[in-house]
Amino acid sequence: MDIFNVFEMAGGLALFLYGMNVMGDGLSRASGGRLEKILEKLTSSTLKGVLLGAGVTAVIQSSSATTVMVVGFVNSGIMTLQRAVGIIMGANIGTTVTSWILSLSGLEGDSFFIRMLKPSSFSPILALIGVGLLLFSKKDRKRDAGSIMVGFAVLMYGMEAMSGAVKPLAQVPEFTNLFLMFQNPVLGMIAGAVLTAVIQSSSASVGILQALCVTGAVSYGSAIPIIMGQNIGTCVTALISAIGAKKNAKRTAFVHLYFNLIGTIVFMALFYTANAFLHFEFLEEAAGVAGIAVVHTLFNVFATLLWLPFHNVLVKLAQLTVREGAGEERRTEKTLAGLAMLDDRFLENPAFAMAQCREACANMAGVTIEALDAAISLLNTYSEDGLELVKEDEDVIDKYEDRLGTYLIQVAKNEMQLKDSHTLSVLLHSIGDIERISDHAVSIGAAAKEIYDKNLAFSEAAVGELEVFSSAVREVVQISMEAMKKEDLALALEVEPLEEVIDDLSDEMKKRHIDRLREGRCTIELGFILADLTTSYKRIADHCSNIAVCMIQAENDEFGRHEYLHSLKEEDNQQFHAKFRKYRERYALPERVKGTPKVDMRARMQPAGQYSV
Repeated sequence: MDIFNVFEMAGGLALFLYGMNVMGDGLSRASGGRLEKILEKLTSSTLKGVLLGAGVTAVIQSSSATTVMVVGFVNSGIMTLQRAVGIIMGANIGTTVTSWILSLSGLEGDSFFIRMLKPSSFSPILALIGVGLLLFSKKDRKRDAGSIMVGFAVLMYGMEAMSGAVKPLAQVPEFTNLFLMFQNPVLGMIAGAVLTAVIQSSSASVGILQALCVTGAVSYGSAIPIIMGQNIGTCVTALISAIGAKKNAKRTAFVHLYFNLIGTIVFMALFYTANAFLHFEFLEEAAGVAGIAVVHTLFNVFATLLWLPFHNVLVKLAQLTVREGAGEERRTEKTLAGLAMLDDRFLENPAFAMAQCREACANMAGVTIEALDAAISLLNTYSEDGLELVKEDEDVIDKYEDRLGTYLIQVAKNEMQLKDSHTLSVLLHSIGDIERISDHAVSIGAAAKEIYDKNLAFSEAAVGELEVFSSAVREVVQISMEAMKKEDLALALEVEPLEEVIDDLSDEMKKRHIDRLREGRCTIELGFILADLTTSYKRIADHCSNIAVCMIQAENDEFGRHEYLHSLKEEDNQQFHAKFRKYRERYALPERVKGTPKVDMRARMQPAGQYSV
């Protein structure tokens, strides 16, 4: 073997990997998103998940792509971790299809039918048709079909090029001795894992192994450990995709790792224990391309059958590896329970469906209150975990808004009682305001992070004023959410007076900040942060006002929103002004004191470890 054989092998490998990539991309585009929808909806049982995972992976020719897709679904909340397990198992079976296609190159026979089954015979025809579709067709579907055909042809050409390039290695003793070394199970597994981790495709690494089989130097004793390692190495892609993702997405990647890692350990232990007693003679025989496909398939089917009854153990292992944060498990269960109650089967009974909507909206409001309380608390006791929980709460609320909005529109198509109709109108208008409050909670958390990271210091006066302002905002959110949950108009009437007080607090705090700025007791940078906080607080109060006004209008349609608010503030509205005075006295800002010292906010905001709300 000379340098030109090395060039030919490198070129064949490049074409093989490129062809696999082109074919996979074409298959994914041709699916038009349907495969994702199937995975999303039809995973009600683990066995169904296995079948779907195998089918989808067989179509797109990549277990890594399927697993990364599932990690994305779990990360976005579309799919639960438990449902993802079956698809991951099936993906490992589906990926063996590639090795079976490649094994067709080993068919022998002189008949026309047998010769046409060989990829070297039909791939040029596919290439010709595929190039024609790419060059002359303007329709996306036909061009996608062309990409699939060309990708397959390039893949097979690369396979043939690699096989031809390595044939001379059969006469090289050093090459033969190298594979004798791989008969050591540990070394073989490491070699297979490293190769697959580098190229990030078990199908491709198995194809390379099949190409090397033509030398006759690869025995089954060497091939089996390498194949086992290839199944471990393919987990790298999912692990990389889970970097920076949410905890359940990371757990999904670890489910894939543990499935292959523990499955390999059990398979190897059983196989080599049996070999110690039975002395398998075939281990000394040269492996063929079909034999590689058989071993690859047998392992993945074995691992799936091994784990299928114990799929919950995989979930537990992943959860032990990526542990729950404080309150996370409760939050996840609450989310799933809240969304599960919006069952489409209840739509036939609008009254019951509305009861479920009220309960789901109450859950949504509860999570919003938790998010806001947690965000405001970060201003005093900052922690990265606390900020992460605020963001997770905001994601939960987004899911509630999407599902509730869709469900309420479906309920609205039915006839219902007047009271339920009023409730439906209130909920439809309110879920957007609730979601926006959670967005502002994230903004408050971001402000707390900026204060902590930059080691900024508010004056003692500003800290005291902010505490008063925070308390007022907490109360207006609590009142408006309780009013909505209990459908209590008396509570709803409390919101607008307090919202007016919050508006006045915002204006007064801005004035006081300008005074401190002139006196040199504050900085422009802190002023920007304070402005962001007061804006978020004021807008939170506005959204609470929207909810309360909507409730009142649903009961009394005499006024539009602006007319109603104007009527509230008229001089003869003694009830409103009495409530306004009550809240103004409760949330009066501390007296101005000149020359008050600065407060080191970073010292006040020392990380408190795991944050819990």
